[in-house]
Amino acid sequence: MRVVGLHPGVLVATSRVFQTACTIVRDGDECLVIDSPVLPDELDMLPALLEQAGFPFSGLLATHGDWDHLLGRLAFAGAALGVAETTAARLTAEPGDAARRLRAFDDELYLERSAPLSLGQVQALPVPGQLDVGSQTIELHPTEGHVADGMALWLPWAGVLVAGDFLSPVEIPMISRGGSRSAYLATLERLRPLVEEADHVVAGHGGAIDAARALAILREDVAYLEGLPDSKLPLARRSDEQKRIHGENLERL
Repeated sequence: MRVVGLHPGVLVATSRVFQTACTIVRDGDECLVIDSPVLPDELDMLPALLEQAGFPFSGLLATHGDWDHLLGRLAFAGAALGVAETTAARLTAEPGDAARRLRAFDDELYLERSAPLSLGQVQALPVPGQLDVGSQTIELHPTEGHVADGMALWLPWAGVLVAGDFLSPVEIPMISRGGSRSAYLATLERLRPLVEEADHVVAGHGGAIDAARALAILREDVAYLEGLPDSKLPLARRSDEQKRIHGENLERL
């Protein structure tokens, strides 16, 4: 797991699997952990990482309801999980789905965990909206299109945008179940002014990137989506896995 500091109160830990990014935000005596790494040893390290950094843990947030972003409770048992109202509705409609997908992932890679995933108390947050951490205020912005639910978190005092599964340097736009091309494009336009104001963007897969690179990715992603079904993949995202995702996007169109 790679850990970088973007601001005295912002750390980003990027998993060795899927490059899933976990953002840790602190102000004063409060600290929120947004999304999660994936592997058992990475989750085991999170409490020690916070303690070493002097970040007093307060709660968990998730940008959306995909299973690989919901594993924070394996590191912080009993903690409440804050999500967008759309994500809360999805989790209610799909009870146990994240746990089943995690078990399938673990079975495939022969991984063992000390406990099964239980999401426990889920707090639905109104989005668009705001959430306080210490004396600072996080802005919550809706992010439909990849899936049917989700939110991005804008940290204006730190110049950091936590974008969920958007603006990834390693993954093309993925239109999963519940998502759509039109909603994805609308989310990119909603995020554009935030990216232009940011110093750093944390992509759900690929970790922290600077705003100039994020803007370039945004332009590539708009061109890719608008050009479907005849789009060419962005030059830096043409692996076999991205070609597979592209094929699934075409099927969903």
